Amino acid sequence: MICAMMKKELMSYFSTPLAYVFIVIFLMMTSAFTFFFGQFYERNTADLSSFFHFHPWLYLFLIPALSMRLWAEERKTGTIELLMTLPISLWQAVVSKFLAAWFFSGIALLLTFPIWLTVNYLGAPDNGAIFAGYLGSWLLAGAFLSVGSCLSAMTSNQVIAFITTVVVCFLFVVSGFPLVLDWVNHWAAMSVVDAIASLSFLHHFNAISKGVLDLRDVFFFLIMISAGLIATCLVVESKKASV
Repeated sequence: MICAMMKKELMSYFSTPLAYVFIVIFLMMTSAFTFFFGQFYERNTADLSSFFHFHPWLYLFLIPALSMRLWAEERKTGTIELLMTLPISLWQAVVSKFLAAWFFSGIALLLTFPIWLTVNYLGAPDNGAIFAGYLGSWLLAGAFLSVGSCLSAMTSNQVIAFITTVVVCFLFVVSGFPLVLDWVNHWAAMSVVDAIASLSFLHHFNAISKGVLDLRDVFFFLIMISAGLIATCLVVESKKASV
């Protein structure tokens, strides 16, 4: 049932201009940031560090545009009541919608494969590190989507869902920045500072994108994704009970 609903949701992306606009913008911006703003040629190094360096900041705006419609659209059009009457559990519905969006973001990421081929043509990069970077990028997109899914379930307004997702994801990205940690350190115990630092999406993504495939970083993203989906279920359930 999950596979069937996920396929239906995935196909719905390509029935609207959203999918094509998302993919075109993503491909254009990743190429521009890699070869121009990332100073690929000036560094004279065959790697994709500049490619992955900008992914968190691209996702910060592109992924919320993808996740804002997950539940907000269902609530606005009233189809969420119809969805709840289908022979599918709430958990299956949440997972199906998330997986469809996650696979779609994975398709957009796979379409950047020519950049990987270009780097191999120009030099001899560490393809293991590049593969780890792609995996980390997809996990990062999943974490962003899980946050967006929960926030989308809280409102019927897609604009509000988009803005709140950008803000919350931004906080997760910068939570490991020294400026943030120094500010927290003024009023909180060191254990709190360490806890906030450990929630940084950027910290865990950077570790993976450098080719260091530590299972702790992988599990961090998987736990964040699971937490976001559980929170989505709780929000949808509470909204359904209040109707």
